[in-house]
Parts: sequence; structure tokens; C-alpha cells
Amino acid sequence: MAEAAKRGFMDRMLDGIEKVGNKVPHPAVIFLVMIGVVIVASVIMAALGSSVTLEATDADGNLTTRLVEVKSLLSTEGLRFMLTSWVDNFMAFTATGMILVAMIGVGVSEQTGLVAALIRKIVKVTPARFITFVIVLLGGLSSIAADAGYVVLIPLGAMAFMSLGRHPLAGIAAAFAGVSAVFGVNLLITPLDGALTEITNDAIALVKPGTTLDLTATMWFSIVSLVAMSALCAWITEKFVEPHLGKYDPAEAGPVAAAGTSEADAKDAGPGEEAEARGLRFAGWTLVAILASIVALSWGEGAVFRNPETGSLISNSPLMHGLIVLVAIIFLGVGIAYGVGAKTLNSASQAIGMIDQTFRNMGPLVFLFLVIAQFLAFFGFTNIATVLAVNMADMLVAANLGSVTLLIGFVIAILLLDVIMPGAIPKWAIFAPIFIPLFIQLGSDPATVLAAYRVADSPMNVITPLMGYFPLVVIFCQQYVKDAGVGTVIAIMLPYTMWMVPIWTAILVGWYLLGLPWGF
Repeated sequence: MAEAAKRGFMDRMLDGIEKVGNKVPHPAVIFLVMIGVVIVASVIMAALGSSVTLEATDADGNLTTRLVEVKSLLSTEGLRFMLTSWVDNFMAFTATGMILVAMIGVGVSEQTGLVAALIRKIVKVTPARFITFVIVLLGGLSSIAADAGYVVLIPLGAMAFMSLGRHPLAGIAAAFAGVSAVFGVNLLITPLDGALTEITNDAIALVKPGTTLDLTATMWFSIVSLVAMSALCAWITEKFVEPHLGKYDPAEAGPVAAAGTSEADAKDAGPGEEAEARGLRFAGWTLVAILASIVALSWGEGAVFRNPETGSLISNSPLMHGLIVLVAIIFLGVGIAYGVGAKTLNSASQAIGMIDQTFRNMGPLVFLFLVIAQFLAFFGFTNIATVLAVNMADMLVAANLGSVTLLIGFVIAILLLDVIMPGAIPKWAIFAPIFIPLFIQLGSDPATVLAAYRVADSPMNVITPLMGYFPLVVIFCQQYVKDAGVGTVIAIMLPYTMWMVPIWTAILVGWYLLGLPWGF
């Protein structure tokens, strides 16, 4: 009773969210139910004639308009689509392919002992008080490799925390916050920057042809935001998430973690100090060789990894499109090298067996992704999200708000829409042609809207089950707490959203009012 009395309002609220959330069915069942909801909604909205008109520029720079109508999934066209598109939908769901490819290398690195060795090394060289900040910061930086951070860094966060005797779910939360809630900003140019900038320039052309933004148009704001939000997320982890979770009991672990990732295993010395040091040297040399090869293939005009038409290494280049393959190659190479050096890998057949075991463990996730892919495809077919988004934007414009109020309203609109449309690029393709011209007419820099979009796009990702990698995070949690579910993830991630939204928005508004340069 005394322990229960000590729990404050936040803990009781999160306990309630977790309890209610974990009573919902398996995520696959949730998405099947949501498919049914989308079918019913599409029939009703199509019967009501719900539609919007979108403006855009074509390849020649000419202004075009198109009518977007809600389409019923029970129409002839809709029924045909649902019947014939299952395979195409699954193949088009890139999260599946990215995870399977990345896990070829990550699985070998984990099972040879490299991942555990790296965790021990990171924990050893990083002061304990900074380890949370480092994990969140690395998560934010991981957007340079697109979505690879979800596969690589979130499990590392759990293991790092366990090695320090801390709750592994707090490590998952910290890494997930960095990878997803801070996804829109970075110290470096990322693949997302190219897509967002291209869409922004198309929107600028609607009112100011010939004016464009560079990839670095919001770089100063992104750098400050990354550091500030990483520090904030680290504080949230230690102030709210860890106290809420309490002390970890390894007896709660699921079958995978129980087999070899308990707290004692995480603190184990590994294959021996000398063998581990030799393995890490081998892995380091291999990493240098692979990185040198990447640099060589990127160097000079006409290089393999450059865009064959523009010569760019960032915008629509083989390097950016092949990042997940490079991640797999790097982890596979250094994992094998570590195994050879540490003598935890003795043959090619053993390496293949490690990959086979990794894929066996991913069977339930692949089925879940099959269901999610159908939901996203069916939802996209209906055009419901587009119609709702444009109507929401029109309401903001019609309200005739001042620039600061409109900026805040824009952030709120994106936050709400992110619950049903987590993808950064589709939302920006809808909102940029509406708000970029509006802010230009108000005398504001188009970079202002792009910076605001970066603030609004990410914090909701960690609490919406519709985000493609959310079920993966649930599965990671179940490895350490077998009874964890959707409610568990939402409960541990909600504090990040609650704190990040107002603080990050305040930074945005302050930056705007002070007239600071967004980038260069």
C-alpha cells in the first residue's frame, strides 16, 4: 500500500494507459479491425461525395489542379483492388524488406558477440550519467541511414541499459525516442532532406517561380533541435520513464531474452578479455576497409555511388538508395571479422545458421507486416487521409490567424494528422502547396514552414500504432517483458510526446520571433 501511495498522478495515468492498451487484441487483429473501419468509412464518405482539389506544378513548371475524391472499397474498383493487390501491397511495404536485409548483418553481429562487446565498450568509455543522452543522440543521427536505426539502435538501447543494471524497456524508450521522435532533424544531410526540399521548392514555384531552397535551408535549426531534443529525451527517460518502470525483474523476460539476454548475460565478460580485444581489432580493421571502399566508390565525377545525371551523393543517389544494403554489409563484415578474431565463429556454415536463426525469430513480425501493408494500401486507395488533411488545412487558412498563431496551428494540424498518416513525405506533399504560398504572402521565409514541419512531424510517431515500425518496438519490448503490449509502448513513450511538443514548439516560435537564420 505504501508503495502504491508513492506513485504520483503521472504514474497512475501511465499505469491506466498501459492497462487499457494491453487489453486490446494482438496488433495483427487491431489492423484487421481497422481495415473493416476503413471499408465502412470509405463507403459512407464516398456516398457523401467527399472530395478536395489539389494544386501542384508539373514537370514543366505549369500549375495543375486535380480533384481527389474518396473512393469506396466496396465499389467494383475497390473490390478488385482488395482482391488483386495483396502481394503488391506487401512487396511495396518497404519496412519488411529493410528489416530483412538489415538483419542479415545485424543477426550475425549479434550472435557472434560483437553487439554485446560494443555495448560493453560503449558503457566502459561513456560516463554513466551521459549514456542515456548518447543513446538518444545516436538514435537521432541514425536518420542518415533512413530507417536502419529502428532495427539496430533500439535493441542496442535495451542491452546497454541492462548492462548497467537499468530497465531494458527504458533503453528501448530512449532509443525509440531518438530514432523516431527526433527523426526530422540531424547534424548531417539525410535522405529525408532531399525529398522535403524538393517538395518545398515545387510549392514555392506556385507563387515565386525561380526561387528555391537549398538542402541546408533549415540546418542551423536542425542542429540545435537535435541536441536540445536529445537532452530533453534523456531527461524524460531518467525523470519519468525509469521511475515509472521500476526495477527490472529478469523473470519477466520473454523466450528470446530469457535464452541469453538477462541482466547477468549482459554483464558477462564475453569470450574473454584477450579474445574480445582481438575480435574488436579485426572488426575495426574490417570497418575501415569497408568505409574506404565506400569512399572510393563515391569519389570523383561519375562515381558508382553518385547520381548519374546530377553527380549528387545525397539527392536521389545510389548511395542513399542503397544505405540499408550498406548497413547490412557493414554489420555482416564486422560481425564475421569479430567472430573470427574472438573465435566465436568457426565456419561459413555457422554464419549461415546464425542468419537462419535470425529469420526464424522474425516469422511473427513478417506476418504482422503483411497485415499492416494491406491496411496502409487500402487506406491509401480510399484517399480519406488526403481529404481530411486538406480540409484541416483549409480550416486553418480560413481562420485568418496571425503568422505566429498560424504557425502554431500548423504544428497542431500536423501533429493530429500524424496519428493516421505517420509518413513524413506524404503529409508534406499535401501541406506544402497550401502553407508555403500562404506564408510567402505573409512575408515569411519558406524555410519557416519547413522548420515547423520538422517539429510537428516526429513527436507523435512514438505513440501511434499506425507508424510502420511501432509493432516492431512492441516485439522488442516483449523480449524483455513477456506481457508487454501496445499499451506498454504507448505508456512509456507518452511522456516524450507530452514534453517535446510544447518545448520544441516554443523553441520554434522563439526562433521565428527573434528572426534567427534557419539555415544556410
